[in-house]
Amino acid sequence: MTHPDHMPNGPSPRSGTAVVIGAGIAGLSVARVLAGGYAQVIVLDRDRLPDQAVPRRGVPQGYHGAVLLAAGQQALTAIFPGLVDDLVAAGAVPFEPGVEMAVFRFGALYPREPVGLSLVSFSRPLLELTLRQRLAALPNVTVYDDTSVAGLTGDGTQVTGVTLADGRHFATDMVVDCTGRGARSDRWIAALGFPTPEASEVKINVGYATRLLRRAPGDLPEGKALLILPAPPHEKRAGMALPIEGDRWLVTMGGWHGEFPASGDWEGFAAHARALPYQGLTRLLDRAEPLTDVVSFGFPSSRRRHFEQLTYVPAGYLAMGDAFCCFNPIYGQGMTCAAMQAVALGRLLDEHGVPTAAMARAFYQEAARIVATPWQFASGGDFAYPETAGDRPKGIAVLNKYSRRIQLATQVDPELRKLFTTVQHLLVPPDVLRTPGMVLRVLRTSRLAPGLKGGPVELVPEVAVTPVVAVPPAAPAPAAAAVAEPTTELPLVTLAQQQRGIEGTQRALDAVLIGVLAAEGVLDGPAGDSPEASPAPTGAADQAEVGADVGAAVAAAVVAGADTALIEPEQDAPAMESSVEPAAEGSRAPGEADGAAAGSGAVEEDVAQPESDDEGGAGTDSSADATDSSSASDAGDSGGE
Repeated sequence: MTHPDHMPNGPSPRSGTAVVIGAGIAGLSVARVLAGGYAQVIVLDRDRLPDQAVPRRGVPQGYHGAVLLAAGQQALTAIFPGLVDDLVAAGAVPFEPGVEMAVFRFGALYPREPVGLSLVSFSRPLLELTLRQRLAALPNVTVYDDTSVAGLTGDGTQVTGVTLADGRHFATDMVVDCTGRGARSDRWIAALGFPTPEASEVKINVGYATRLLRRAPGDLPEGKALLILPAPPHEKRAGMALPIEGDRWLVTMGGWHGEFPASGDWEGFAAHARALPYQGLTRLLDRAEPLTDVVSFGFPSSRRRHFEQLTYVPAGYLAMGDAFCCFNPIYGQGMTCAAMQAVALGRLLDEHGVPTAAMARAFYQEAARIVATPWQFASGGDFAYPETAGDRPKGIAVLNKYSRRIQLATQVDPELRKLFTTVQHLLVPPDVLRTPGMVLRVLRTSRLAPGLKGGPVELVPEVAVTPVVAVPPAAPAPAAAAVAEPTTELPLVTLAQQQRGIEGTQRALDAVLIGVLAAEGVLDGPAGDSPEASPAPTGAADQAEVGADVGAAVAAAVVAGADTALIEPEQDAPAMESSVEPAAEGSRAPGEADGAAAGSGAVEEDVAQPESDDEGGAGTDSSADATDSSSASDAGDSGGE
């Protein structure tokens, strides 16, 4: 199926030459955007680009999963109209993530409930091949493979050309660096006298191993896809099965801090599946025919380069995609952010007309806005593990606890699950999960989650789990507790003691969490605000009001410095955690914090990536542990930029 390639509302045609370095998803996307405004667009990649949908040397993630987040699918479809139809015609598999992708976390399979999204599952090589074929049909785009870039040329204010390793030179009006994590842009622009950006790094030692299997009807009773996620910090392993073109299963085992299988280790791959808290992948491996060996990939750290902080940047040059921000690939955010940046660049070219330094600064500000939420998601989820090192976001331990409660609540609240999924897929900002009323709803509803009921259980996949959204009435609090004027510390303890029992204690601790979230600036309104979106359940209105009042008092106390220990998550976390859930049975404790993981084996050293490596990889998690942390989305995605 073919479609006219055009960029709606794109830049008007003009003369000039644009060069894109790197032919991954970021490079191909931006090349299409630039083709609407430049007389000539040249794409350079040092890899040999195959004419079939097979992995290539420069993109090791090509062996692993690649599902676009919904926002990325929207952006790529805007750049390449009809792209989803082309992918499905080539064998890609459409699916509704809430119904057709089974997700296991915190001791239970999530109920099959529609979330209102339609995604497509395919291999990364198929997506690249489809985009290259669409570009090849454009008369003003030329793609050169087996071509390495040695450096840039400039005149002190702007970049004017690209020098190749073989001595050739292209004069340019615009250069876009999409060479990925191993980008040499710092060296290139420093050689021209421009400052280089500072970088934030989070060391995670994450990795995953993948094997392709033959796919047949009935292989996976759980649905079209299966995602098994860990409950950090005690669980580090994850697993995933995605349907891809060619009637194949793409099965991945991965994890944090070295917990993933090595290449060629079939026994370790199978053992990894058996060690997961749900055995759906083990059953699939037992019944499906292997088509490939096990291939692994290691990723030592996430890295964000802060171009947006530079005040002096060259005109005619931009870095984007993984060259701008390289995420933990397990969260599957890279391709989506790259496509969104390409759309933003087209809009800025419309506004500025020419690639000035002002346009470059505006682009970096926009790119920083695009990656801000995914970076918080990914780094937050990674810091659920004490082994993670690097630039730790402020207040992330408290946010991770709230994130975990959100995910537990989505096991029993279908509407909240829909909302959370749209946040994970970057369709709406995470602020919608941070209103005081929403926090109260999350804290109440999460108490009903299967993940708080004990150890892991395997639910029969064919049996639908009926969501429970009503919170049963709790024993009324003593009148003195309901009217007591809370102070900074002692009344909180007194309230917890007076309310008797686990439910009463949990309410008091929930109030503390609300107060801490308010003090950290996470809530969108006053801590006592309870919007209509989250009405108090019958029989619990008084307790909710008390909890909100206590939360407001705690917030005021923390802001006033009366109890600074409350904003130190490491100190107050154990008390919250212990009353939130009982100890899990078995060697692992589902429902302990937030994150996702898998495997065994050592991760590779951080080696320079090829120029085309502008995308990340396995994507077992779909984005985020919650508001500012991260975790697996109900619509598992994958693939990097």
